[in-house]
Amino acid sequence: MPNTRSSGMHIRVNPEIKANVEPILAAIGLSFSDVFNLTLNQIYLKRRIPFDLSSIQLTENGYTPEFEAELLAESEELHTAVANGTAKLYRNSAELFADLDAEDIDND
Repeated sequence: MPNTRSSGMHIRVNPEIKANVEPILAAIGLSFSDVFNLTLNQIYLKRRIPFDLSSIQLTENGYTPEFEAELLAESEELHTAVANGTAKLYRNSAELFADLDAEDIDND
């Protein structure tokens, strides 16, 4: 699989886990991008997730209970913000992605 170009991705991670993992990765000389690329390469090469998922209990929607609760809470917050007229609205996807990119810069 030649590496002729790269493609950007935007992912959301739990900030607490990110903060806890960052020093571990730094100590072994890896970035989040390195780990993500290593994982994707292993999925490509092995045609499966490269670690055991059997102990992870998922909801009927395919999420961990914690992540699903987080999604539902965020959804409820958004619903409330829209109902109250306090939700940030975007005119197009470019405006949304620019805002998300700015968040990433602020959080790094």
